[in-house]
Amino acid sequence: QVQVVESGGGLVQAGGSLRLSCAASGMIFSINTMGWYRQAPGKQREFVARITSGGSTDYADSVKGRFTISRDNAKNTVYLQMNSLKPEDTAVYYCDAQRAYGTSVLTYWGQGTQVTVSS
Repeated sequence: QVQVVESGGGLVQAGGSLRLSCAASGMIFSINTMGWYRQAPGKQREFVARITSGGSTDYADSVKGRFTISRDNAKNTVYLQMNSLKPEDTAVYYCDAQRAYGTSVLTYWGQGTQVTVSS
């Protein structure tokens, strides 16, 4: 099993910054990709960013140039630096960790952290 815990959410004004953290514990030796998703009220959960164990990154178009995902493998922690925040970034942000299991991939989710951007 893998446990995933997010932190760092909060209330910020438009144009401000926040840094989210996501710590994984448990069977972390086989974790490959970790990422961030978000879900705004009344909307489906959407992809934000992901990073592989080798450091390759991928971003949603809506956050490119504003958000940066990084990873500290020694601490089993992934960060999401969010700059130039907009009201439309308001959502619950979820972290996921993917672990290889034979020929399958298991995905573990955290409980989410609220980000609110005021205009």
